[in-house]
Amino acid sequence: MPWDFLLIFLFLGVIVPWRGRVRLRQLLALPVVGTVERLTLYTSTIAFQWLTVAVVAWRLWAHGYAPAALGLVIHNRTRTALAALAGSAILGLLHTLNLRRMGRSPEKLPVSLQALSERVLPQSSSELLPYLALAVTAGLCEEFLYRGFAMAALAHAGIPGWGTVLLSSILFGLAHLYQGRGGLLGTLLIGAVFGTARIAYDGLAAVVLWHITVDVVAGVAGPRYLVKSDAIASERKI
Repeated sequence: MPWDFLLIFLFLGVIVPWRGRVRLRQLLALPVVGTVERLTLYTSTIAFQWLTVAVVAWRLWAHGYAPAALGLVIHNRTRTALAALAGSAILGLLHTLNLRRMGRSPEKLPVSLQALSERVLPQSSSELLPYLALAVTAGLCEEFLYRGFAMAALAHAGIPGWGTVLLSSILFGLAHLYQGRGGLLGTLLIGAVFGTARIAYDGLAAVVLWHITVDVVAGVAGPRYLVKSDAIASERKI
């Protein structure tokens, strides 16, 4: 494997998780996280992800990777469109029901999840649109990085399909390590589903829409079920 690809894998497997945990600690250390802090988080993350994609795309182009090898070509538009829409509907419903279950559970949410939700999820209409831009960015950029670049580079190195799915899913899970053990395992499982679908449909189109749907539902339904009403009220007074 080329040295620059190894550096990219090191970046995705070490620097990205480290950066996520550092930023989370910084947010948790703040006594109050308001609109300015959340908008700064959203915009900086958008810029970081697109910059990362630009660098990775540059190195892929330098090594002669074709768009088809990266999953950027839709081979069967009807089949892909049906899978994208059906998968989005199912994932959106399941994610909404899961958030509702957690929010209405008699057991209290873990302190870390409660704090993360209150600091990261949008809590006003002025925050929702930038968050949706972040959700779209995450769907496009993360799928390109983990199911596009990572799976293509691993496959080119001779790793079988199941291995590319597993290794790319581990990287994807590590990127969400800031969410705790549950976030790591949950995103690893989702990554395995997305990776399998990327192979099954020979492209990224369907999984990009699935990814965007999951993040949009988190931003729309998450505050309703995971954020205390008094926290939202206090935000609106600021």
